[in-house]
Amino acid sequence: MSTNYIPGVCNIGPAEIRMRRMTGYIGLTLTIALFVLFYLVPIDAAWRALVFIPATLAAMGFLQAYLHFCAKFGMSGLFNVSDDMKHQESVDQAEYRKKDQQKAVTIITGAVCIGALVAVVAYFLPFVAQ
Repeated sequence: MSTNYIPGVCNIGPAEIRMRRMTGYIGLTLTIALFVLFYLVPIDAAWRALVFIPATLAAMGFLQAYLHFCAKFGMSGLFNVSDDMKHQESVDQAEYRKKDQQKAVTIITGAVCIGALVAVVAYFLPFVAQ
């Protein structure tokens, strides 16, 4: 695991990675809970598409943890590669900030696409309570 800031590659350390992984698990748990609810209670398909929100949350958390990169930090010009959640530093070089912003956009786009895919599945699956 890299504990050094690398522009566009790694901008968070162990503590931040743990937090993002936990966010991924929370989003995944909420997504699964909604699918169970959809199975047990007849809910209009349009409402089932709201699973997009926790599914996107899960994807954001897991992608950021896996890639060792925080999208919010990337967009804000910050990094924290220490094992302390309170220790954030600024990215001073414009070239590095641009690389970080590009990586952040890639993560956000990926998470939204995954959330949308899950929402489409929830929308079209024929849930039937028994």
